[in-house]
Amino acid sequence: MEITRFGHAALLVTTDETRVLIDPGAFCRPEVFDLDGLDAVVVTHQHPDHLDPDRVGTLLDANPDAVLLCDPETAAQQPSDRWTVNRDGSEHRIGDLVLRGVGVHHAEILPTLPRVTNVGVLVDDGATTLLHPGDSYASTPDGVDVLALPLAAPWAKISETVSFARAVAPTTVLPIHDATISEVAYDVYWGHVVRAAGVADARRLGPDGRLTTV
Repeated sequence: MEITRFGHAALLVTTDETRVLIDPGAFCRPEVFDLDGLDAVVVTHQHPDHLDPDRVGTLLDANPDAVLLCDPETAAQQPSDRWTVNRDGSEHRIGDLVLRGVGVHHAEILPTLPRVTNVGVLVDDGATTLLHPGDSYASTPDGVDVLALPLAAPWAKISETVSFARAVAPTTVLPIHDATISEVAYDVYWGHVVRAAGVADARRLGPDGRLTTV
């Protein structure tokens, strides 16, 4: 499995047979919307930093055969009927990958704001399991090898970030959801993960970083 970051929450997962893109949102690198040859596009929830409504149409037109998976509320909002609802516990086989839905709700931002649905995804190639949780620390499934860890958000504080990483207990952790952190302050956040999360392999991948698993 090869995991390529496209900035913020966007990840491209590639094997010899399969290409799956997760969360092509407004804060990611613009070239994500030029990708083709995708077998699936997965969206964890409706917020524009995870699904850019202005540019996703270009991406979908370039990938007419891709399977499209998203949470129930996002599916109901889409103009295209190509989207398949992904729920907690749902399982979809895409090429040599198995995608499993994880979680139900977005983390609380403010008590006065309604919580949208949020369904993260476990991506399993038979040797490595990646967890992309979307915007939630609520679900901590067993057997995660690589955790894509949301590092900064209006709904998070660093103690919760570290506690989530410790609860998941992956072999490797890499940052996502970090577009709101300035470069000068980045190590304030990432340093706490490195020192306190208890994960031996903490990879500070940049917005164009790449990780290859065995």
